[in-house]
Amino acid sequence: MHAVKCGFRRPGAPTQQGMHAMVKNKLSRQDVDKLLTERSIEARVETAAKLAAQFDSGELSPSERRLAADILRLMAHDADVRVRQSLSIQLKESPTLPHDLALHLAQDVDTVALPILQFSHALTDDDLIKIVRGREIVKQLAITRRASVSSTVSEAIVETGTPEVVVSLVSNEGADISEESLQAIVDAFGKETTVQGSLANRSNLPVTVAERLVTMVSDQWRDHLISRYQLSGNIAADLTRQSRERATISLSAGADREDVEGLVRHLNNHRRLTPSIMLRAVCMGDTTFFEAGMAELGGVPLVNAQILIHDSGELGFKAIYEKAKLPATLFPAFRCALDVAHENAFDGGEQDRERYCRRMIERILTQYEKHGVSFDSTDLEYLLAKLDQLP
Repeated sequence: MHAVKCGFRRPGAPTQQGMHAMVKNKLSRQDVDKLLTERSIEARVETAAKLAAQFDSGELSPSERRLAADILRLMAHDADVRVRQSLSIQLKESPTLPHDLALHLAQDVDTVALPILQFSHALTDDDLIKIVRGREIVKQLAITRRASVSSTVSEAIVETGTPEVVVSLVSNEGADISEESLQAIVDAFGKETTVQGSLANRSNLPVTVAERLVTMVSDQWRDHLISRYQLSGNIAADLTRQSRERATISLSAGADREDVEGLVRHLNNHRRLTPSIMLRAVCMGDTTFFEAGMAELGGVPLVNAQILIHDSGELGFKAIYEKAKLPATLFPAFRCALDVAHENAFDGGEQDRERYCRRMIERILTQYEKHGVSFDSTDLEYLLAKLDQLP
């Protein structure tokens, strides 16, 4: 059998024919003793590597494979770590590695365990979770780098991991991380800049998690502004709000309706579904966000809210607006913005959103001239700041 050919010959060591016979026939106590007591570590390492490398060659009969596995199990108990490490490296991607052998190697010292933990498919989720809960960071890191990590294993990593381990998990696109686990990451590690970066770069991040992340990043920016420029808390808070709301609307623009409904519900639960973000949404043409937001604030079904918002008469929108308890002083701006939205659409060209928003603001500025407020900017932030000054 090629699987057990040895590249060395020492007095008292098994010959190639002897190793072949050991697989063909039942292992004897003498065979076992020779494998375990061979004095040359280098010879044992070489034997382990060659036998492991040939284990999945397809040249063995079922009975030969069982005997070869028995030899590998014996070698996995070798006193010298180099022999066990050689086995681990050669067997880490074996599709037929016996579960008990994989688990034994995975529970060994780091140099032996890490290849199995990162690559072996023989380990179950229960095996991985048990090792994760052992809180050995190096082993946790190896598990976070697996080609795929289940949501249950990810949950265990989040519960027990350090920022370094969590960053490695989040950076692995093959890791299935539930929204609940991502929220737990933000709760526990949201202020860690390395964690923020890994979350921000992760694809398909739920919009509710992204919105919370934006909020935390903005809070850090606010602290930076206050300390560096000695700004008042109110000014810094306004800058923070503007940055957060811009980012939130950007997130909403790329999400489907179900996600948007979840986002506005999340915002409302955290008291961030504000008049300014609602006005920003309608001014930027995000009708989906605006409709979902009005339904949430008004406590009415979405379909009902849509009918009231787009009523061609004067009663529908006014009724849902009052039900949503938005400021009466902002009603003319919302009414005007909604009228413009009905009359205009994105043209599909480059920077069409910017042109749409500019047309929207120009109409609202004209509408507010009768209030004695003079506008000299087409910037949405300027408009919102001026609207805040209205009685």
